[in-house]
Amino acid sequence: MRYTLSRSLVIERSWPVFLDLTVAMGLLAGFYAVLQIARYWLSGAVPEVDISQSPTMLPLYAFYSCVRIGVAYLLSLLFAVGYGYLAAYNKRVEALMIATLDILQSIPVLSFLPGVMLAMMSLIPSRQLGIEFGAILLIFTGQVWNMAFSFYSSLKSIPRELQEACTINRFSRWQRLWQLELPYATIGLVWNSMVSVAGGWFFLMVCEMFPVGSRNFRLPGLGSYLQTAASTGNTLAMTYGLITMIAIIVMTDQLVWRPVIDWSDKFKFENVEAADRVKSPVLAALRQSNVLGVIHQRTFAPLSEQLYRSIALRRQRQEKSQAQNQKKSNSAVTIILIILLAGVICFAAFKAILLLRLVPRSDFGTLLEGAVTTFFRVNISLLLAAAWTIPTGVAIGFNPKLARIAQPLAQIAASFPATALFPVILLGLMKLGAGLGVGSIALMMLGTQWYILFNVIAGAMAIPSEMREVAQLFHFTSVQRWTTVILPGIFPFLITGLVTASGGAWNASIIAEYFHLKDKTLHTLGLGAQISAASDAGNFPLLLLATIIMALMVVTINRLVWRPLYKLAETKYRLD
Repeated sequence: MRYTLSRSLVIERSWPVFLDLTVAMGLLAGFYAVLQIARYWLSGAVPEVDISQSPTMLPLYAFYSCVRIGVAYLLSLLFAVGYGYLAAYNKRVEALMIATLDILQSIPVLSFLPGVMLAMMSLIPSRQLGIEFGAILLIFTGQVWNMAFSFYSSLKSIPRELQEACTINRFSRWQRLWQLELPYATIGLVWNSMVSVAGGWFFLMVCEMFPVGSRNFRLPGLGSYLQTAASTGNTLAMTYGLITMIAIIVMTDQLVWRPVIDWSDKFKFENVEAADRVKSPVLAALRQSNVLGVIHQRTFAPLSEQLYRSIALRRQRQEKSQAQNQKKSNSAVTIILIILLAGVICFAAFKAILLLRLVPRSDFGTLLEGAVTTFFRVNISLLLAAAWTIPTGVAIGFNPKLARIAQPLAQIAASFPATALFPVILLGLMKLGAGLGVGSIALMMLGTQWYILFNVIAGAMAIPSEMREVAQLFHFTSVQRWTTVILPGIFPFLITGLVTASGGAWNASIIAEYFHLKDKTLHTLGLGAQISAASDAGNFPLLLLATIIMALMVVTINRLVWRPLYKLAETKYRLD
């Protein structure tokens, strides 16, 4: 008995020391990783790197890919918060900003690719940083849009009583952002962050190895490794690459997303804490770390207190006349910025018109026919995806035990590069008598259904526990629960998922309708195929025209469908 007590006492005393050593080693490893990546990025520019298919190179390639996806995610998070905030609180430009966001998320990565890479190479011609930042921006274009939609939708659905409480307590904009808006939007941002990172893995093969006209760009990374193995038919190397990617996704889920989901549960808008929720042993261990506690007490806590104190003093000292002068100066700055932006847009439009004059008239009819065909494929894939993701997402969001199992599996499935799986699907469909026209719908679903699933999960988890308990107390039938609790509760999240899934389907059309299979290029009629073919051939006039047609179709859908649904979510289906 005495031996057992002494042993448990030793373990209890040594556990915090072990945690502190682990945290310290993690911080040192992060510092070393920053030094290594800085040394590589500041080295001489090498646009086309020889990709080794040896498994011993996988740790280095995986490290480079993780850094690119991580930096792209941080840029996406900053952009999403800033853009969503401006769109939600600036009535004059709200409709324009949301339409622009819908256009940008629907424009394929290949449409950004030539301009981004050539611009980065011109800005930083002698360093690897230019090429790396170009690839990061391409990954950024596959991650950012659904996060921006999620933050915007959360801001528009904040309960009025919380907004009134901030007004009564005279919160500054900074205080409202940190104490109301970001906490309220946290659950949606977390789950959209997961699907955004999964989208980064999905497009990794395109962003690390691609042609631009006569030039080929090839960066060391897991995406280049997988694409090289697929093009050479090296099944063993591709298996090693996929195993490595799955291992990274599982580790990210356990070390990052699971703790973040556990932490974000405290921001759930409810009066009674749910009995069952997702718990993370990693987060529980980090909360016991003395090193992190000291860092928080010595740095973050004093800085936040000083910041809030300075904001309060500034508000007290601010005179009414100064506020009016500030408004005038702000209006003058706004007018100047609008004039400069209009000038840039007019110049870009003039250059675009000159470029479009080079497109033969015969191509216009072909592009319109391809646009209509892709439109039907996008909507069919959207309906098929919604049919299974809505009930599945609600089941996962309502059941924490199921979420612990299904969440990492969903992340692996969402991150799995469908382009690696598509040859098998395509060959199977061809044996059944179906062609690329049907196969393209399957690939669109593989790339877009996760936006709906993850947003529905976030919406189901955000439904207050007391609403579900009331439905259970009054013995609601399944139909009553869906019509009065579930669908109204997840509606804002569902609209965000459908909007981003629609844009993702348009984006995925570049791969779904134009596919390289060994030495053959399989393609079908569609706008995505025309964009991919124009990018491969370096036909920039045709690429620009196809992108403009896609943007016009997306704007029309935004005006007729998504804007009314967002208005409905903002006015009727909100927790007030």
